[in-house]
Amino acid sequence: MLDINLIRENPEKIKEALKKKAWDVDFTELLIWDKRKKELMQVVEGNKAEINRLSASVPAMKKAGEDVNKIFAKVKEIAKSSENSEIELKQLEDKVFNFLADLPNIPDDDLLGGGKENNKIIKTIGKKPEFAFPLKDHVELATSLGLIDYDRAAKVSGRGTWIYTNLGAQLEWALINYFITTHLKDGYEFILPPHLLNEETGFGAGQFPKFKEDVFWLEGMEPKRFLLPTAETVLVNLYRNEILKEEDLPKKLFAYTPCYRSEVGSYRTEERGMIRGYQFNKVEIVQYTKPEDSDAAFEELVGKAEALVTGLGLHFQISKLAAGDISHSMARTYDVEVYLPSMGIYKEVSSASNARDYQARRSMSRYRDSASGKTRYVHTLNASGLATSRIFPAILEQFQQEDGSVIIPEVLRPWMGGLEVLKPVKK
Repeated sequence: MLDINLIRENPEKIKEALKKKAWDVDFTELLIWDKRKKELMQVVEGNKAEINRLSASVPAMKKAGEDVNKIFAKVKEIAKSSENSEIELKQLEDKVFNFLADLPNIPDDDLLGGGKENNKIIKTIGKKPEFAFPLKDHVELATSLGLIDYDRAAKVSGRGTWIYTNLGAQLEWALINYFITTHLKDGYEFILPPHLLNEETGFGAGQFPKFKEDVFWLEGMEPKRFLLPTAETVLVNLYRNEILKEEDLPKKLFAYTPCYRSEVGSYRTEERGMIRGYQFNKVEIVQYTKPEDSDAAFEELVGKAEALVTGLGLHFQISKLAAGDISHSMARTYDVEVYLPSMGIYKEVSSASNARDYQARRSMSRYRDSASGKTRYVHTLNASGLATSRIFPAILEQFQQEDGSVIIPEVLRPWMGGLEVLKPVKK
């Protein structure tokens, strides 16, 4: 949620910044509501102060034998006159809150406006693989190697799902173990969160109200619950309505979860197999920092995602996203994009993002400044570290051999029983 003071001070500047996200907004009504709200607050608070003053005088008047009925009458009169002001104030507070709740985060000043067409590749890592034999895509490889069963997944679940089998399940678990072990070495705290979340959690993460229909809701549950779309949703809400100690920052957390998304891929070639589905596995990393530390934290998260993909030996690139291509809640995002040879394109395996204080304002996550004693909003940052559903296909495609086998990345072999190569299975 945006700080309304920014809009009060320079509404045109905020309006132009949000246009970079293709969000056109008029603050005229909001500022009228806000002005009237402040006027009413003065009236209501003044009335309360007068009622308190009059009420405090009653004991002394009684002791002096004076008639206090006039005081009671005056208190009743003020309370009655204040009632309508309080009703109007509550209505205006709701209007202002809902208006601000709908607004996206302000993109950082250095971001280009527009969408994907203005994304900028800032780094390329590793050599693009070349093959002297006809390429197989990850769907064909996963099937011939006996790693994925798409047909039985469709039978028991439907399109947009898959079943890991035998060495495929081991490879998937090896990836997750590789990610977890790395984050633990880096001093991050491991979290295993619930998968059923309440509406307040969706709001605090900034995913609601805009993306309320993009999650799976469970019917018949009261209060309402939805299935976790990403562990970020939980992790940035862990300290909701709490005031942290400054010395406890930064908070560095990570979680492993399946992720459930109601939007699924089309039948386009580039979204076949595991590229986009209803359910996939991901390890998510999150930091809570002081505002002055969040830029360094962002670079750390990007570096962690980069190191994980580099450790696998994959060819990939890092893109700085334009303002219109970053998510609703974020001020800044870099995508780590792995190369898929069969498609000749790069696909995102990690988005490292800085929400600044946008999520913290929605969740009231704060810390107490040791110098001033005042509370300040934390900054929240997140990155995938990593999602497996595109890393898995990239490993199969980039490391495929002419005989149909696939070389297993060395860092994964300890979790594969020392196995070095995946070989086609006999049908």
